[in-house]
Amino acid sequence: MTASDRARRTNDADALCLAAYEKAELPEIGAALVAVGGYGRGELAPYSDLDVVLVHAADLDPGEGAAEVWYPLWDAGVRLDHAVRTEQQMLEAAADDVKVATGLLDARHLAGDPSLTLRLRTTMLAAWRRDARSRLPELHEIVRQRHGLVGEVAHESVPDIKEAAGGLRDATVLRALVATWLVDVPHVALERARQELLDLRDHVHEISGRATDRVGPEVWSELAGRIGVEDAAAAQVALRETGRRIAHIHRLTWRRVDGVLARPVSVKGTRRPDLQPVARGIALSSGEVVLDGRVAPADDPLLLLRAAAEAAEREVALSPATASRLVRESPPVPEPWPAEARDLLVRLLASGRGLLGVWETLEETGAVDRVLPEWQRIRLLPHASAIHRFTVDRHVVETCIEASALIRTVSRPDVLMVAALLHDIGKGELTEHSVAGEPIARRVAARMGFDAAAVDHIGTLVRWHLLLSTVATTRDPDDPATTAQITARITTPEAMSLLLALTEADSRAASAKAWSSWRAGLVKRLAAHVVRTLESGQAPTGAVRDPVDVPEDVRRGATSIAVLDADDGVRVRVIAPDRVGLLADVAAMLALQRTSVRGARAWTQNDVAVSEWDVTDTAIDPAVLRQRFDSIVSGRIDPGERLRPAGSARDGAALAPTVAMRSDASTRATVLEVRAADRPGVLHLVCAALAELGVTVASAHVDTVGPQAVDVFYVQEQSAGPLADHRAAAAAHAVRAALTPL
Repeated sequence: MTASDRARRTNDADALCLAAYEKAELPEIGAALVAVGGYGRGELAPYSDLDVVLVHAADLDPGEGAAEVWYPLWDAGVRLDHAVRTEQQMLEAAADDVKVATGLLDARHLAGDPSLTLRLRTTMLAAWRRDARSRLPELHEIVRQRHGLVGEVAHESVPDIKEAAGGLRDATVLRALVATWLVDVPHVALERARQELLDLRDHVHEISGRATDRVGPEVWSELAGRIGVEDAAAAQVALRETGRRIAHIHRLTWRRVDGVLARPVSVKGTRRPDLQPVARGIALSSGEVVLDGRVAPADDPLLLLRAAAEAAEREVALSPATASRLVRESPPVPEPWPAEARDLLVRLLASGRGLLGVWETLEETGAVDRVLPEWQRIRLLPHASAIHRFTVDRHVVETCIEASALIRTVSRPDVLMVAALLHDIGKGELTEHSVAGEPIARRVAARMGFDAAAVDHIGTLVRWHLLLSTVATTRDPDDPATTAQITARITTPEAMSLLLALTEADSRAASAKAWSSWRAGLVKRLAAHVVRTLESGQAPTGAVRDPVDVPEDVRRGATSIAVLDADDGVRVRVIAPDRVGLLADVAAMLALQRTSVRGARAWTQNDVAVSEWDVTDTAIDPAVLRQRFDSIVSGRIDPGERLRPAGSARDGAALAPTVAMRSDASTRATVLEVRAADRPGVLHLVCAALAELGVTVASAHVDTVGPQAVDVFYVQEQSAGPLADHRAAAAAHAVRAALTPL
């Protein structure tokens, strides 16, 4: 697929439109058939619609020809988006709707009166330039809303190459911005990227056999063969690079537009650029960081880092021309780095939201490779986990942005920021990425001139950056064995505070689900236990859970069901006398309510069982829950019949559940770990299967990670104590059978 293919499709469509116009016997004067949108630009993909408008003068009635012109096109199998408008209606629609206005900038004559088309184009373009200052803020807001809904071509798991940031729609917007004469763009780079994206869309249409702008996982392998790259991963990189390049130009251009709109209309005449010095060799000009000419790039290897840090901290653009020149002319930073170089890097990484645009410029100009050549390992690498919003490289940048808000909570902000930068540097390797990443991170930290203690901190943080969140959500944070699992690897309170900050930043950067109030509470609770243990120098000997006030009616045998407010939903708390099967009944109550459980934990307090369930249904009624619970306990409702998994175990529609016993995870109980597709009923089926065997649940810890439920149960015999090996095997078998479709 090439531009010549699009030109051929456009010429064929033009011939059809001309023939249809002539067959309809429409007038040669006062009416015209006009192509708009992608057809107007001559960029038809294999399954594109034809966007066509029949325009006529106000005093001319096109008669029956206004309807008849479309029939030959329909008969030819053309997908048509058509309209009939007077010239004045077109201009009024453009004045009312900025999207219509930008679309008419691409109007192209097909048939009829060419002077009418020319007048329409000329009038539209003049109005667009005249009203640009008042219309561009509205256009920018539309663009922002679209990006918020669709995401980015470079980072979405299923990118939309038309509507997403860096897609074809943004390239069209850039053409409209240039048409205002207020700003310019790097035309060669933009046009090359735009043509590449058009080629890729053509291939996607051909592979899919339909009009689609979304690139699903089934497309990548065939796309790789069509564009001549090695495999599906290389095809993703090729498409995402193109999208990122357009997105970078787009963001930079809008920054320049905002700068122009913020300044009063200039008087006639030229004036020298206003340079405001901000650091050695660096100045601010028209909202961009540039060189001030007082220091030659060849004389200062730190100019690049200094310019980037200043731009990010001020939340302004780093001039791409400046970055490119510094890449060409500046010497590399001496190794190991001097202290000033490290400080500048940390300033850049800790700059907050200003980092994103500057880092994009550093990537597009090749400057990142000068500072961190290891970045190529994760550049545009897709995440395997569904919980992540972004590709690995963008996730790392977002982690740095999140970590920048936490630097006052740690004693070594520099260590935190560099660990955030390097925490996923091992992704893409066959081995566990934290294991692969640790030696890389240590080498990078040493090259950057960190002392041995800091290098060790950074290496440890990279190696164990998943430890705290994994253990907190899959083990009982109040079990001494859980604390010991952390202190065996994290040995000082300082390291623990750094790991907590990195865990929070990493989770927040992944997605909102990865740092819900529930997960955050578990992680912070465990971290507090660990810090107390490390500060005291003594291992905990018993549970450290804060007691819950038990209502008086529960002491008399009743069950308390309360609905409490939580940060991102509501929390259901159930307190009742402990008994075998209680947790199964509570889980069934919520499953039959069809409310989504994001997280849960349960424990015993003397002879009372307490469970807390974070759910998404904010309108949940405790009276309804009480009614369901009573019906389950009395036997009026059999939840097993309603919650049994449907389908066949052999249908291959979903991954089989996994059930494992972790005998070494606790000294007071046997730990049962269940991973299954997240759906109502899983918790009830597990707890009911255990109750059938007479096994008690001392505590439970439920979490949802993307589409997967990760549930951990600390189970004991009724007489207390861990299960014997044969009993543990029987429990695992019973749970697996309960979760497997019949």
